[in-house]
Amino acid sequence: MDELLKRINELAREAKVRQLTDEEVAERDRLRKAYLKIFREGFRQQLLNTKVVDEEGNDITPEKLKRAKAAKKAAEKKDGI
Repeated sequence: MDELLKRINELAREAKVRQLTDEEVAERDRLRKAYLKIFREGFRQQLLNTKVVDEEGNDITPEKLKRAKAAKKAAEKKDGI
């Protein structure tokens, strides 16, 4: 992911100096989409590993998140992970 971000930043710096070629614009767009996909998946994993607790120690994790965790666990069990 570091190389991906490094190349995105290189293209961003170039774009400030000159107009990018059509190939560079296409590469930049492809790299940005790839980066966002990786970022979103990491964020999703972080949310699935989150538990919300109130001041009294009660689990107040939203039901939607609990269902997503259960679905992930079921999919992992099905896949044998």
